[in-house]
Amino acid sequence: MRKAKKRRIGIRHRPWPLLQRPGFLIRRLHQIHVALFQEACGEFEVTPLQYSLLSALAARETADQTTLAGDIALDRTTTTGALKRLAARNFVERAVNGEDRRARLCRLTPAGAAVLAKIETSAQNAHRATLGDLSEEEQALFIDMMQRIVAGNANRDSATALFG
Repeated sequence: MRKAKKRRIGIRHRPWPLLQRPGFLIRRLHQIHVALFQEACGEFEVTPLQYSLLSALAARETADQTTLAGDIALDRTTTTGALKRLAARNFVERAVNGEDRRARLCRLTPAGAAVLAKIETSAQNAHRATLGDLSEEEQALFIDMMQRIVAGNANRDSATALFG
């Protein structure tokens, strides 16, 4: 006896095209920016994350690791690892906090301030290159829209989504 072929009933599911998904595009844009940053700043051997930490420390002068993690929107473990790597290169000092011995207070060293000053123009060029296919007006609008999205979701991060 022959088995009858099963016919599919209904409409075939068509997935949402990747190039229409905000999350996919944001992840792809991040990849592009990291590559442009590496091209522009590779000689300094500083990652975009480390650059953000150096910049945050320059703005604050002294800060504990938890505050810095909040400033750059990262978890404390990743931030601490990056700060340890910067300290190993003598770009950051991490001293035990006298008020809370569990905490570390961080500050830029003269070498850290020097590398930040040297990398600044190259890093800005990488950021400009990331948006280089947009007009100045579109760049300003794009930055404004990203700031609004970030501000509207300030209480969300990947750790909260996974474990919160």
